[in-house]
Amino acid sequence: MKNKYLYIQTFGCQMNVHDSEQMAALLADSGYKTTDNAKLADLIILNTCSIREKAAQKVYSELGRLGKLKDHNSELIIGVGGCLAQHLGSRFHKKVSRLDFVFGTHNIHRLPEMVAAVCKKREKITSINFHKNIHSIGIYAPPVNGQLIAFVTIMQGCNNYCAYCVVPYLRGPEMSRPPGDIIEEINKLADQGLKEVTLLGQNVNSYGNTLEKGINFTSLIKKIGKVSGIERIRFTTSHPRDLSEELINCFTEEEKLCEHIHLPVQSGSNRLLALMNRGYSVEDYLKKVDRLRHGCPQISITSDIIVGFPGETERDYQETIDMMEKIRFDSTFSFKYSERKGTAAEKLEGKIADCEKQRRLKLLQDLQDKHTLEKNTELEGSRQELLIEGRSKNSENDLMGRTSSWKIVNFKGKQELIGKMMDITITKSYLHSLRGKLIEEVGNVN
Repeated sequence: MKNKYLYIQTFGCQMNVHDSEQMAALLADSGYKTTDNAKLADLIILNTCSIREKAAQKVYSELGRLGKLKDHNSELIIGVGGCLAQHLGSRFHKKVSRLDFVFGTHNIHRLPEMVAAVCKKREKITSINFHKNIHSIGIYAPPVNGQLIAFVTIMQGCNNYCAYCVVPYLRGPEMSRPPGDIIEEINKLADQGLKEVTLLGQNVNSYGNTLEKGINFTSLIKKIGKVSGIERIRFTTSHPRDLSEELINCFTEEEKLCEHIHLPVQSGSNRLLALMNRGYSVEDYLKKVDRLRHGCPQISITSDIIVGFPGETERDYQETIDMMEKIRFDSTFSFKYSERKGTAAEKLEGKIADCEKQRRLKLLQDLQDKHTLEKNTELEGSRQELLIEGRSKNSENDLMGRTSSWKIVNFKGKQELIGKMMDITITKSYLHSLRGKLIEEVGNVN
């Protein structure tokens, strides 16, 4: 029997990456092997994002390129999933004539069924219904050989309705997985040699709100901390409004919880935060940053920032810069505001010209580069524990690992160290990485 090959291209966040892993796992049961070469594929899936317009345009460009492969392979099947698919639905077929099926964020579990139907009937399919129970949220994706780190979805959807964001409309209302199901999945991963898990959700801080009383995010972290074989726990993303004192305390109380939090602030202007419907003030955010650093001085804090939100004045922008100077994030993901249809921000007046947004973004990113390098330089001479993930991208002679605070470290080391937790000394800092030496090579370090 001829092998069938699957090519998946993923756009967007870590949640989309994990969704793609689940898609591959489902289709493996139908006989599909994954390939990195689209020209070999019998089935192509684009897992899309629609948070920003640029991401959507990349999808259309790729579909145009990949669609041409049908000229040489009439049996090729092409499908689109994810947020952009959820948004466009059947309209996607009108935009891209060579598309065979479209499936939304609640319908990953229907993939084998849809592919089989296309193979048999060659009819165009659209499946974007929301379901009360999200059947795909707990699909188990077995780790590939040598994999050390895995994503685990603990919840899906969002109830916050930030003015700029389409996620509540495209992922649906917030829904949490039962803790027992999550622990069972993590136990399976640990049995396969996984060392680190990253817990995923649109707002992990509100985990448990759809479950029985007493189940919350901190109780889940404590349960995971007891799983044998798991060395590290990470999570993303946190909403500042819902960051509790109990979760802040976890960074000192739970040994396996990594010393890093991604805490999107979006703006340093209270006026804009209110327009964005974020539910907190700059002062609230600063207090929580202070509490995090007081309890865990070595914690790495990263964030998201939007520039050019409708009505953003030069004063609003300067307040964001001032806030960055006070906090000095380890790194940030910063973006020009991208208008999304159906959001509250679409109706706001005071749209900012793209050239002005670009100017503000460049200045902000230059400042962040300065802060990032300062933070990295502070680590020179320090002792850090790494989970050694594999070969460095910079040199075949180097290994790379990450600190608990999410910093990449490259160093000389032997292949057999991969997968181990090792202590290193930071010898040199760069903007995007650190250089280190194994402790055993440099002796004891105070």
